[in-house]
Amino acid sequence: MSEAVLALHDLTRTFRRRGGTVRAVDGVSLELVPGEIVGLVGPNGAGKTTLLRLATGLLAPDAGTIAVAGAPAGSPAARRVLGFAPDGPVFPPALTVRETLDYYARFHALGPARRALVAAALELGGLGDVADRRTAALSQGFAQRLALAQAALGGRRVLLLDETLSAVDPMVRRALCDGLQRLAARGVAVLLSSHDLAAVERLAGRVLVLVQGRVVRSAPLPVLLRERVLEIVLDAPPAVPPPGFRVTPAGLEVQLGTGTVEAALAMCRVHRLAVRATRVRLKSLEDIVLDALDDAPR
Repeated sequence: MSEAVLALHDLTRTFRRRGGTVRAVDGVSLELVPGEIVGLVGPNGAGKTTLLRLATGLLAPDAGTIAVAGAPAGSPAARRVLGFAPDGPVFPPALTVRETLDYYARFHALGPARRALVAAALELGGLGDVADRRTAALSQGFAQRLALAQAALGGRRVLLLDETLSAVDPMVRRALCDGLQRLAARGVAVLLSSHDLAAVERLAGRVLVLVQGRVVRSAPLPVLLRERVLEIVLDAPPAVPPPGFRVTPAGLEVQLGTGTVEAALAMCRVHRLAVRATRVRLKSLEDIVLDALDDAPR
């Protein structure tokens, strides 16, 4: 197996808040290998952005260790190989998109090589039509695309993306996903934090679900999406659902796991529930996240 280019071990980070402290990241460990795209999902306030900022070295952990290609987070060696596209990026407002990328490209190459880097970045972000537009006039979606293009400049080995695929239309999202898949095919490791679960399903080979600063689910995406749910339409909703069942607007649903449809329907008969129709479906990533929230302590 390839050696990890990003290794986070038992990270913890707390913040002072009025009335006490909040543990934004609580014992999180993660390894990212070359060519891997990992999705980081969870509700607002789960700690996703804090975790990415720890990995970049912009924040220091209270406990735990971080290594980027073997170097400490935030060190010159780590910054050379890691690119970060933050949520809500800010660029020099008087510069055009091309000038902004050219400015950052100067840190990586000179002359024709620098111009080639800028051209590749414009293509990755789908920014050709706005290359000569000032960054102050960019929409949120174009600003996110510029953040991706800037983060990938210079042959970075690790990309950390915070909501980079948000606020873009479906056609642009597909093009950006294709670009990220090409980068991964060249060995770039990507950690993608996103509320756009459809994009995560399209890209990620592995998913981590973060809730209240902790990783509550971590598995290859195909394993998560193999889980089955039985939806049951009832003539009337039950006052109390059978054990393991959840009430829905149409009736009930239950995770089958290793069980069978017949066993679930037998439970309905025991509870004298009139079943009108049933359907078995595979879980979506949204189901996985919502299940994790339901299981989280209040």
